[in-house]
Amino acid sequence: MIAAGLDPVAAVKRGYLVIVQNTRGRASSQGRWQPLTHEAHDGYDTVRWAAGLPRSTGDVGMIGASYLGNAQWMAALAAPPELKVLTPTFTWSDPHDGLWTRGGAIELGLSGYLSLVLGIDYLTRTGPADPAQRRAATLALIADLDHLKDRTYWELPAGRFPAFARHRIPEVGFERAQDDPAAEDDTRVAGRHSRISLPTFHAGGWYDVFAQGVLDNYTAMAATGWPAQLTMGPWDHASGHLSRVGQVDYGTAASAASLDLTSSLIARRLDWLDRWLKPPTALSPEPETAPVKIFVMGPDRWRDEDTWPLARATQTSFYLHAQGKLSQRPPHHGEDPDSYCYDPTDPVATCGGNLLMASAYPPGPQDQRAVEQRPDVLVYTSEPLSHDLEVTGRLTVLLDAASDAPSTDWVARLCDVDQEGRSLNIADGIRRIRCRPGEPDEHRIDLWSTGQVFPAGHRLSVQITSSSFPRWDRNPNTGAPPSEATILRTARQTVFHNPAHPSRILLPVIPR
Repeated sequence: MIAAGLDPVAAVKRGYLVIVQNTRGRASSQGRWQPLTHEAHDGYDTVRWAAGLPRSTGDVGMIGASYLGNAQWMAALAAPPELKVLTPTFTWSDPHDGLWTRGGAIELGLSGYLSLVLGIDYLTRTGPADPAQRRAATLALIADLDHLKDRTYWELPAGRFPAFARHRIPEVGFERAQDDPAAEDDTRVAGRHSRISLPTFHAGGWYDVFAQGVLDNYTAMAATGWPAQLTMGPWDHASGHLSRVGQVDYGTAASAASLDLTSSLIARRLDWLDRWLKPPTALSPEPETAPVKIFVMGPDRWRDEDTWPLARATQTSFYLHAQGKLSQRPPHHGEDPDSYCYDPTDPVATCGGNLLMASAYPPGPQDQRAVEQRPDVLVYTSEPLSHDLEVTGRLTVLLDAASDAPSTDWVARLCDVDQEGRSLNIADGIRRIRCRPGEPDEHRIDLWSTGQVFPAGHRLSVQITSSSFPRWDRNPNTGAPPSEATILRTARQTVFHNPAHPSRILLPVIPR
């Protein structure tokens, strides 16, 4: 079994031969580091080699999260015959939906941080031969890493990030794919699941930077007819999948180490491997009764489901109204539009969410009240709920809006507002558009998915703005491509809410 993100001792105790391997050019692996390039070929070779080791049964399973989760997919697409089962967790499906870009905007927060972190090891391997020069080069990179918030993230152009060129380090792939679109095939899973004939175990978190990718991978593999299992917790990407995420503690049962007070995420993955790599015995674990296990935030409990997305969800519209109101009542004539100025030299700062960024930007649910005080953030809030409202599934904002710029961004965020007025972010998304200045149009903003109960007495709130920096790069409002954009201009933004232009959020409401 090829393993990463696993307790090797626990696996060995179950009788597995465990191999821990990094990608080419990382840690103790030989070769030159080029992110998301060699995983298919190297994965194929490694699986075939592992199957032939002494004491091997000849059947191989893979475990790994994030980058190494994607490495499993790439190995599976190469189709080594000895590969029998996958457990790709916390990893993406489409690199243009959370890894490189989202809604057309660059995932600058992730790429800037991760590329610089990985660049430290790269410089120790490939930097100047002179030790003093190599140390100086490494310290210069670390200085840029330490000053991401106040300096490095702000450099332009974002599409040819100066820090990468300055330190001569590989970046996670966005820029390479712009030069060579075929490079996307080295890491893209979306649209290729039908080529994989293997049982798969998927796990992710509602606040994970690759949350939607995990869900998309699961639904695509389940559609192939091959066995698939999904576990979705209230976790982010990198803080250990503990019970506390952001400013909320979801209870001991939420932790991946004591999942539902009955198991652990590691044990569930090992059970899945046992099912497909070991011959059946009287001691084999019983198969799960339901393929989907999700954590519902609010009541903070785990729940088993037969499908994802939930078939019983009802798409329910909540409409934006004048005077910052949100309701299920469609807008009427006479509701004047709202407007604000988006100035990319003074963007809205990222505050929580599905993040993998510098430590100054903690992920998860964070109090949004300071963000909502800005004049360039429109807020639409419902009346207090008369009963609990469960929203589980994918969220979409249909925004009728106009800009006086030829290109701009629209950011939407759903929040849960408690009786004391604390506003916690639940889900958000961005859409980069090209437009005819001044002309209204409907823009679809994908907020990904959640599993959340809004308790009675709480209120739903929707933020509309044009930036969340540095998570996403700033749109310069000029129409210039991100690889060249260094000139920034202010845009006048207008949001409509009338019968002809009914801006709204679509929520997958679960019947009580």
